[in-house]
Amino acid sequence: MMSYSEAFLYGLLQGITEYLPVSSSAHLILLPRFLGTKDPGLGFDVFLHFGTLLATLLYFRKDWQILLVNLLQRKKDKRLLFCLVVGTIPALVAGALFHHWVESTLRATSVLVATLSLGGVALHLLDRRGRKSRTLDGLRIKDAWWIGFAQMFALIPGVSRSGSTMMGGLALGLTRDAAARFSFLLSAPVTAAAIAYEGLKLRKGLPAQMDLSVYAVAGISSFVFGWLAIDGLLKIVKRFSYFSFAVYRVVLALVIAILL
Repeated sequence: MMSYSEAFLYGLLQGITEYLPVSSSAHLILLPRFLGTKDPGLGFDVFLHFGTLLATLLYFRKDWQILLVNLLQRKKDKRLLFCLVVGTIPALVAGALFHHWVESTLRATSVLVATLSLGGVALHLLDRRGRKSRTLDGLRIKDAWWIGFAQMFALIPGVSRSGSTMMGGLALGLTRDAAARFSFLLSAPVTAAAIAYEGLKLRKGLPAQMDLSVYAVAGISSFVFGWLAIDGLLKIVKRFSYFSFAVYRVVLALVIAILL
């Protein structure tokens, strides 16, 4: 049975890496291998993602309120809302078509090494060469589509959902801050859909041997560190580049290649 400290560690990793462009899936795949434990399973994963979803909803609560008001009032600008809807569609389609195939064939260590390292190089190049001149006020529907298209590749472990969408934003000339904010907002509908999909698989209930208090610790930890990760990254990218995250990805890939 998983201990509270292990549940806390899982939540910490999920919360931080869900929003940093370093791949939460890679870290959650690697953690049980380093701990010498079994994968905690689908029910546990639902709680982890619920924590980060709650962090996204509460941290950006003013943004969601504005989007809701704009939706209800005819004359209000609904462009950002439409961008979120359009940006979500590619990931939902790809998830429905390829989720099982990815889960069964692309969780190998070699895949993590390749995606982490190549993604790190791509993140640095796009951050360095991008115009970084456009804000969310200038985001267009076709921009959201391309960012959503980039998000599809996050199905592959090691790519990183936040990393792929931030790279998509940078490639389209968004500022670092705008790319990060849109990435975080875009995470909410995708994460909610993933939770609903995984929840349907749990219709028969949670595993009897798992203490619900352990699930709660993981979910709360995921929420707290997810909130801190959002706040921290938004502050970092206003002053610094994504270079440190690119380096971390490459170093992690090397560590995996050597140790595993």
